[in-house]
Amino acid sequence: MHRLLQFIFLGITFTSYSQDYKTIFETSKGKETATYQQTIDFYSILADSYPQISLLEIGMTDSGKPLHLVVYNSDEIFDLKKITKSTILINNGIHPGEPDGIDASMMLLRDIVQNENLKKKFTDIVICIIPIYNVGGSLNRNSTSRANQNGPVAYGFRGNARNYDLNRDFIKNDTKNARTFAEIFHLIDPDVFIDNHVSNGADYQYTLTHLFTQHNKLGGELGIFIDQKMRPEVQKDLVRKGLIITPYVNVFNQVPEIGFSQFFDTPRYSTGYTTLYHTFGMMVETHMLKTYKDRVDATYSFMESVLNFLGDNGREIEDLRNKATSSVLSKKMYPIEWEIDSTKHTTLNFKGYEGNIETSEVTGLNRLKYDRSDPTTKPVKYYNFFKPKKEIIIPKAYIIPKDWWHIINLMRLNNIELYPLKKDTVISVESYRINNYNTVAKPYEGHYLHSDTKVLKSNIDRPFGRGDYLIPTNQNGIRYLLETLEPEAKDSYFNWNFFDIILQQKEGFSPYVFEDLAVEILNDNPKLKSEFEQKKKENVEFSNNWYAQLNYIYMHSKYYEKAHLQYPVYRVLHN
Repeated sequence: MHRLLQFIFLGITFTSYSQDYKTIFETSKGKETATYQQTIDFYSILADSYPQISLLEIGMTDSGKPLHLVVYNSDEIFDLKKITKSTILINNGIHPGEPDGIDASMMLLRDIVQNENLKKKFTDIVICIIPIYNVGGSLNRNSTSRANQNGPVAYGFRGNARNYDLNRDFIKNDTKNARTFAEIFHLIDPDVFIDNHVSNGADYQYTLTHLFTQHNKLGGELGIFIDQKMRPEVQKDLVRKGLIITPYVNVFNQVPEIGFSQFFDTPRYSTGYTTLYHTFGMMVETHMLKTYKDRVDATYSFMESVLNFLGDNGREIEDLRNKATSSVLSKKMYPIEWEIDSTKHTTLNFKGYEGNIETSEVTGLNRLKYDRSDPTTKPVKYYNFFKPKKEIIIPKAYIIPKDWWHIINLMRLNNIELYPLKKDTVISVESYRINNYNTVAKPYEGHYLHSDTKVLKSNIDRPFGRGDYLIPTNQNGIRYLLETLEPEAKDSYFNWNFFDIILQQKEGFSPYVFEDLAVEILNDNPKLKSEFEQKKKENVEFSNNWYAQLNYIYMHSKYYEKAHLQYPVYRVLHN
């Protein structure tokens, strides 16, 4: 039975879509965005009408509904493992209150498939679109949660079905959405990734701002390519269309003229995650105060310009990505902490509005107010250079005991090659102990996030068992391994609390008994006794705290448990 007839028998009406393929956005003259069901229905009809398009269901979301993927391929091949063309993955509705990309993608794909010139132009590109990533948030539709946004009439909510912000979940994978995204991402292995958003924070003349992956962090030839070729050429193509564009305005409740830095997309964010696999990532950030129609049109234009660039440069992009792993390994060192290089900046001729400080009618205190009748163009310092703050030696491999199965599962989910040891063996490794860390006072996305983590290193010969996992770093996911398994990296699995159990002691001592044992320990270890006495002399607080003194002796004795603060991931430095 023809799919359209099936839908009619189910009592679903597709009249507006089946006759002219006009979107809700278009029929409402740019005032409305399609609902979740209207979006899926649109792509269903489009796929039913054009053999170059397929609508797939891949995995589940927290909402209980599947995550859809729309694939356009002029060759009509939809087995993602068999596709060898340049590929682009477009993600929409990660924050459904920012639905610009949802409507823009529907129109863009329709226009391509209905236009022979565009079909010919994009013959060598496979276009993959996630229609709505945050399904649960899209179903939680309202007209009030985006208090300052200029349309559309109704939209979805930022949190997903379990109230997670999905654009903070790409490393920790707490949600089914993120786990399915990882499956889709690795099936496609896209050359280019776009995530469509709406921005706030300041007022300015631009409808469209961009956030290309930070070029220093991307590094090497990839970083040079995105900063000196890809971004400038996409911008020039947009200017030819009459669309002015600027980098994402990384300020909040301040005038941009003070200067601002490039947003640093760590791996918790979508473009930070895709960078770990050498994909060129970018976020579109339209301006919330512009009309919804203008924002959607700008998003459409941006995606079209990126497609134009990919069509012209696909082979070079493929070559750069193929060389990326060896490029990272050739450096020997890898930066796990970054900081702004304040000695360098780019000067933007920034098109804003005059911002004035006035007396608030609400608080009676100062407030910022932009004067839209007074547009300005001013030079603004844009700090878009970062430098390594801390680097580590890239190991030949990591070893994770099989006991830490939840970490092993995350490795597999993220397409990491790992090999179980075939027999019990002793291996020379570098070992970490957690020396210090800070923890937030309030939960962040379901976690009490650590930061400023510091480790103590030692080289040991450690026995490992049959079935423990050896993970070589010479693989496409090398960045993923370094960013997740190095505790000091900002979005490491340690910092995201996956190893918090090692921070708690399981055994201790009873002071009234240990007092006598402590005397024996000190008498049997003159070096420890000397260090203990010296610490009492130098530290008044320590010398006045009897428990701290006993605990010091305990922690330096054979009775102190080895598992406490011992990081259970080990580094192999030599072949």
